[in-house]
Amino acid sequence: MAAKTGAAAFMFVLFLVSVACQAQLSPTFYDTSCPTATSTIRRAIRSAIASDRRMAASLIRLHFHDCFVQGCDASILLDETSSIQSEKTALGNMNSARGYNVIENAKTEVEKICPGVVSCADIIAVAARDASAYVGGPSYAVKLGRRDSTTASRTLANAELPAFFEDLESLISRFQKKGLTARDMVALSGSHTLGQAQCFTFRDRIYNDSNVDAGFASTRRRRCPRVGSDSTLAPA
Repeated sequence: MAAKTGAAAFMFVLFLVSVACQAQLSPTFYDTSCPTATSTIRRAIRSAIASDRRMAASLIRLHFHDCFVQGCDASILLDETSSIQSEKTALGNMNSARGYNVIENAKTEVEKICPGVVSCADIIAVAARDASAYVGGPSYAVKLGRRDSTTASRTLANAELPAFFEDLESLISRFQKKGLTARDMVALSGSHTLGQAQCFTFRDRIYNDSNVDAGFASTRRRRCPRVGSDSTLAPA
């Protein structure tokens, strides 16, 4: 029962993230203009995760980080230009957000069948759902019809994305501002059971905090010494 409840919570929070700040969306949005869009995206996502299982968590996180800044508008995909400060270089994304190439590959495949029809924002949203389903997580109907942003905001990304060093109260408050509850936050954080984190993001907890399971801390210390190996990846 607990597992089913957790899966339901995860599905619900991804649904909330997907529709945040959006209007007039529908699961049938592309039924006429590009009827094979979602199946094409699904094939691309499954292929990517089959090669790298951790990519499932990365795609969920990419969707989450996109939606937290300006809404679910694919602004996280925009590169640095003379007029754009890319969100890719925000503190919460730089050297950690991944999956950009997977979304690009899915977009390329969709463009072959329906040029200029399906937005990148919708592809990211569908990719997160398909990633969850492919690794045994919940599936859900994705409402479609988003438009891609032509602007990005590194400033907003730095200000609004949750940081690894924040305490529980700060994190709960940050999610509440997006209309998400503490339960939603925990459900979304569950993707980290499949993904990994760099040692520097949790080193203080495994060496200094007394409320971390001793066995878990000991296991993590084998890969994450007190000094060095900052970018080494480990389940966290």
